[in-house]
Amino acid sequence: QVQLVASGGGLVQAGGSLRLSCVASGRIFSLNTMGWHRQAPGKQRELVATITSTGSTNIVDSVKGRFTISRDNAKNTVYLQMNSLKPEDTAVYYCYANVRDGYFHSSDYWGQGTQVTVSS
Repeated sequence: QVQLVASGGGLVQAGGSLRLSCVASGRIFSLNTMGWHRQAPGKQRELVATITSTGSTNIVDSVKGRFTISRDNAKNTVYLQMNSLKPEDTAVYYCYANVRDGYFHSSDYWGQGTQVTVSS
């Protein structure tokens, strides 16, 4: 079993910054793509950013230029640096990892979510 624990959320004023972290632990052969999704009240969960094991990133247009995703493979950790935050960034942010958890098996795992609230 693999666990993902996210942290770093909170309340911030518009224009401020937050850094989210997500640590993976457990039966991990290797970590493949990791990333972040978010879900605002009354909306569907949406992709924010992903990063492959080799560092290739994909960031959605709505946060491009403001958010940066990175990872530390030695620490099994993925980060989301969020700058110039806007009220519309308010959401629960979920980290995600595709994990090789067996010799011939990979699975998707999700963290518990961390609340980000941006006040105007």
